[in-house]
Amino acid sequence: MTDRRTILVTGCTRGLGRALVAEFAARGHVALGCGRSESAVATLRAAFCPPHDFAVVDVADHKAVDAWAARVEAEHRTVDLLINNAALMNVPAPLWAVPAAEFGRLMEVNVGGTVNVIRSFVPGMIAAGRGVIANLSSGWGRSVSPEVAPYCASKFAVEGLTRALAQELPRPLAAVAVNPGIIDTDMLRLAWAADAGAYPAADEWAPGAADFFLTLGPKDNGKSLNIPA
Repeated sequence: MTDRRTILVTGCTRGLGRALVAEFAARGHVALGCGRSESAVATLRAAFCPPHDFAVVDVADHKAVDAWAARVEAEHRTVDLLINNAALMNVPAPLWAVPAAEFGRLMEVNVGGTVNVIRSFVPGMIAAGRGVIANLSSGWGRSVSPEVAPYCASKFAVEGLTRALAQELPRPLAAVAVNPGIIDTDMLRLAWAADAGAYPAADEWAPGAADFFLTLGPKDNGKSLNIPA
């Protein structure tokens, strides 16, 4: 294909990330990604052969992310589209009942992990003079509900850091906060239980989502956008 892109998706072993990898690969793009599960990453490697490339990385570990970025940049062309998807949901509970360790880990992944990936990969994108950073937000990054305060806090943070990053990036790079919509995933089921089944599955969502991501560019820098239902 003439417009073959190198697309990196964090948290790519399940849910939205896994569905996006399959969709981008089917369209002829090079899919790169990471997840924490060795067995899940091995399954991805078996399903999507090189030049697709998947690594076992905890995005909350900045040293691991740095090492991963160095290898990716040595073995692949610069990332054209970086999708910060990796995230955790808290077990629904009033904020005062959420254990400190659970809150801390969620913030480390959802906010710290997003920043770690930006810190490690964006300098290469700047040097190449191109690229889009799409940070996945949520409807709960722009509104709130009870018993998901930690998740809301993390996604409000993603919205804010994305807008600030957009002002720092040189053109034609762009940073965009993206609300993926409501999709039936393990994360949604943790929050909504069986009610999540009323919404589309990740593989049903992925074709339209891929269309959306592939249209992002300088015109979208600093925006908070929603993937159409």
